[in-house]
This record gives sequence, C-alpha cells and structure tokens, in this order.
Amino acid sequence: MKTVYFDNAATTPIDERVLETMLPFMREDFGNANSAHHLGQKAKVAVEDAREFVASVIGAEPSEVIFTSGGTESDNAAIKGVLAVAGEKDEIITSELEHHAVLHPVEMSKMKGFKNLFAEPIQCGTITASAVEEKISDKTALVSIMHVNNEIGCINHIKEIAELCRGKNIPFHTDAVQSLGKIPVDVKDLGIDLLSGSGHKIYGPKGVGIMYVRNGARWMPWMTGGSQERRRRGGTLNVPGIVGFAKALELMTNEMEENTDHYKKLRSLLLSKMDDELDVDYKINGNPETGVAHILNLSFSNKDGHFIDGEMLLLNLDIDGICVSNGSACTSGAVEPSHVLAGIGLNDNLAKSSIRVSFGKKNTEEDVIYFVEKLNNVLTRMFATA
Repeated sequence: MKTVYFDNAATTPIDERVLETMLPFMREDFGNANSAHHLGQKAKVAVEDAREFVASVIGAEPSEVIFTSGGTESDNAAIKGVLAVAGEKDEIITSELEHHAVLHPVEMSKMKGFKNLFAEPIQCGTITASAVEEKISDKTALVSIMHVNNEIGCINHIKEIAELCRGKNIPFHTDAVQSLGKIPVDVKDLGIDLLSGSGHKIYGPKGVGIMYVRNGARWMPWMTGGSQERRRRGGTLNVPGIVGFAKALELMTNEMEENTDHYKKLRSLLLSKMDDELDVDYKINGNPETGVAHILNLSFSNKDGHFIDGEMLLLNLDIDGICVSNGSACTSGAVEPSHVLAGIGLNDNLAKSSIRVSFGKKNTEEDVIYFVEKLNNVLTRMFATA
C-alpha cells in the first residue's frame, strides 16, 4: 500500500546525512563529554562545535545556547526558570493558542500564586503586540508567545512583542519549535530573551532540543544535579543527539529557500485539486498567505451544513495509507475540539471536522494527487452516512 506522510509538523523522518553524522558518537566515539580522558574530550569538542554552530545560525553567543531533551523541556525550563526569580511580580501573559508545553506549566504556576492572562488573537489566529500590550502591567513577570502556531501555521508578531517587552523590562520567551529551520530565526534581530527549539521537527533525532537564554536575562536553572551546561541543565549530555541537531539545523538552514518553495508548490497544487475535485466544502483555518508554507489546517462540511468527525476522517485516510493529524500530536485522541481552533472562534462542529496537513521536503506532487483522490472518496462516503 502506498504511504503518504503529511504529518511533518508532528515529527519528521531523520535525514540520512544527519544519521551518518551521529553514528560515530554511538559507536567508537561514545565517551561522556564530562570525562577527562581522550574519548570524553573528543565528545566534548563535538558538543562545543555543535553549540557554536547553533549559536551562529540563531544569532546568539555560544554561551547562550543550552542543550535539552526537546521542546517541552525547553518550554518548561524557560517558564519555570523565569518565574523562580520573578520576585513580587505575579502575572504571566501568553495566549490560549500555545502548545500545551507552554500552557501546562503556565497553568501550574497558579498553584504558586501566579495569574494567567491571555492575549487575544486576531481572526486568522495571529497574536499582535497590541494584544499583548493590553494585558501588560507592572506586575507582569513573563510574556510567552510562540513564533509559529503548530496547528494553523500563523506567524506571530514576535519582533514587535519583544520590543514592547524590552521597553518595559519584561522577560520574553518564544516557542520556536515550528519556526526554527523553516523560516529565519535570529534572536538578536527578534530581540527575545528565551527561545525553545526541537530536533525532531527539522529531520534531526528525537530527544534533543535547545534553549536560548540571553546573557543577563533573569532566569534560574530548573534541572540540577550535575555541572553540565555550566550548571544550567544537569544530566549527561546526549552527544549523538546534539551533533545530529546541529547537522539537521545546518541542512535546514542551507536548504530553507528550496524547501519553502517546494512547500508552496505542494500547497498550491493541493488547494487547486481540492477546488476541482472535492464534492464537499472546505474551510482553511488560519491564513496561508501570511503563515508558514508547510502547515495547512482544513475543516469540511457539505452543502446541507452537515459536518463529519475529523478523528474518523483521519482514521479512514490512514486505511488508505495517508498520515495526517487533527491537531498537535501531543493531544491525539482528545475528545474535545482543538483548543487552537476554538481559540480563533470556530464552533465545535467545524473544529471537530478539521485535519492538519503538514508538508515535508520528501513529499511529491504525486502524493498530493493521491491524497485528494482518497480524501474525496472518504468524505463522500462519510457524508453519505452522516
């Protein structure tokens, strides 16, 4: 059976060039980067080379890059680390459209007396600086707004939000898991204080990520127990993962323009084929003209106003070998409609009838043609029994 993988926002297959870079550090160069002997020192050099490269790509100093286990740890460490030194300030500003790796630690902060405030998105789902400014006060301890939304692909006004926060001396964090390697990310140009990134979203290994913490930012390490990462993140370093992350970021950076053009062509073809061939109506959630090229969120209804179950649509497509999602992979199986789609005003019926198509660099036009053919068949069958 043919397999079409359109869930690249959830995870990506590891690039063979990345794997080749990692293998020596799983075999002969397996040393602990904190060991004094030659194998340990070889591993340490590889880690520091990777750190310097990552820093050069994102416009940071090497000392500002911390390697973690992934985006979720980086989000948690950034948020909890800032709140630990917040003093008398007790308000956090974020948005209801964030990944749960941000929403959950923000929610948990209420147990320590912090208040959660949410910036309202504009209709297409974008968070603007003016929306953040409406919530800011002299009690604001942290602002955390993601760079690119993982479900609908909108690009938030990070530079303007960061400038607003900097002017009021408020730490600003952005979850860049869906932007790093896909669009330019320069922490100095954006003016942010803390950033989170993940390896498996950029054809790198799972279980490794980065956290950028600007030198001088008010922040306290939250994982202790070792001298690694200048005592900012205890734990034996994942040397193969770190080396693989750096290689993946190198490839994605060098191939960014080519990949973006590829995603745009696939998206254009997909929309054109759906316009021509679908027997039902569809709605694009978000704004593909101002969002990233690799994410497209769609809801379906028929001319009688009937809706279908997005989870059942996903499962039926999977029978035909097509892999998509109906939101973040971290909320798969949730009965409730996507919090992101609810947050931009979709009613429950539309939100529950949605799927997310996310393109990858290995996808082809033939994949799109096959997808639309099977999608039309499945939708026709589902609406006939609705």
